[in-house]
Amino acid sequence: MATCDKVMVAMAKDPVPELLARATEALEAEFGALPGFEAEPGPGLGELAKVLEETARRLGDNYPYFHPLYAGQMLKPPHPVARAAYALAMKINPNNHALDGGRASSAMEVEAVKEIAAMFGWREFLGHLTSGGTFANLEALWIAGKLAPGRRILASEQAHYTHKRISGVLKLEYASVAADDRGRMSLNALEDELRKGDVGTVVVTLGTTAIGAVDPLDEILKLKERYRFRVHVDAAYGGYFGLIAEELDEPVRRAFAAIGQADSIVIDPHKHGLQPYGCGCILFRDPAVGHFYKHKSPYTYFTSSELHLGEISLECSRAGAAAVALWATQRLLPLEPGGEFAQGLAKGRRAALELDRRLRDDARFVPLAGGRPELDIVVWAMALHAADFREASEQARKVFDACAFRGLHLALVQLPRSCFGHGFGFEARGGARDEMDTVTCLRSVLMKPEHEAWMGEIWERLSGACDEVLG
Repeated sequence: MATCDKVMVAMAKDPVPELLARATEALEAEFGALPGFEAEPGPGLGELAKVLEETARRLGDNYPYFHPLYAGQMLKPPHPVARAAYALAMKINPNNHALDGGRASSAMEVEAVKEIAAMFGWREFLGHLTSGGTFANLEALWIAGKLAPGRRILASEQAHYTHKRISGVLKLEYASVAADDRGRMSLNALEDELRKGDVGTVVVTLGTTAIGAVDPLDEILKLKERYRFRVHVDAAYGGYFGLIAEELDEPVRRAFAAIGQADSIVIDPHKHGLQPYGCGCILFRDPAVGHFYKHKSPYTYFTSSELHLGEISLECSRAGAAAVALWATQRLLPLEPGGEFAQGLAKGRRAALELDRRLRDDARFVPLAGGRPELDIVVWAMALHAADFREASEQARKVFDACAFRGLHLALVQLPRSCFGHGFGFEARGGARDEMDTVTCLRSVLMKPEHEAWMGEIWERLSGACDEVLG
């Protein structure tokens, strides 16, 4: 069966429309006691159909993010139950700022966030959903600035750029810490900064955006005992991997085992958590930080003496539908080791290890120095017949285009040359060495469970693209 036919069959089997129709009837029955009313007349069905068909055509101008042959950026399709629950909630369109705007969805948010916190061993905490990881990290650094005013924020040079940007918005002094050749924060470089005595918070990344590197959290916590600083864990990408600790290498297991000792944690359910964008989550180990959020509203918080989520978040209006979708997903797929959700993570991890193994066995590719991927992101460079780093970068761009022509969608990333050790070997071929600090590489995010079964197809298309480019 041709690939496009397989896609159409998969779409035809989509269970969401039928399930959503039945659930919508049940929801409408919940409000059956209300008197009927006539909605304001609007466009007819024909006009609606025309606009939706045009919308579908416009959406076709996208990469196939939902398909296993899309293995580029951090894009993972929401689970069908998340899509259905989100659409169902839109029948009401709740706002989880105050209970009078989203009573049921606020309760569902509290329950869902409690389940996420339990992954890290937290029972007493303060937390809520956000519109994404950026805002979740903003709240974490805002609290950091309140608790340690005038003190610096540190993060690895491979940490997400949002931390530097957020620090600027909050007017907090920020500094980058050098990373090792695996993209992890250098402990020696960190301690050099800590000796200056003015560090308030260290951001520890569990799953960097570029290569999925995991900072040595357990070792950084030992430094915390000596230098007294807050630890904020940015686990926006990697936070769920603690559920499959047995699949991870020992240094990564130790980092995830220590996550409960952090002062704050960010995780993005809209990445590995099978949720629609945008759904982030911020957690604080000490519930007392809630007093920094305290504010009054002359019209919002009077319908209930219970906690309104707007009283512990910087964002005001927030989609209650996001909380409903997350709650439903975790109801169907509990966050527990060995469960179906965890098994999906493990499949992506195994796919990454298999791709890395094939790359290391093939002379056309230069894999990262120092060992296999730490999570499910694989990065490699091209260097066969290349005279220097500029030509190696150009090869990567050509392979990227050739793969896309074959329906395989990867990503490009620029990394320091040191990440590849001495793997290029240009001098051995007598070529000139370029003086650029970085090299453009190919990158694959294998976060879909289906990537494991599709690895043969992915490799065949990648190999064919390389044969075309390298001759």
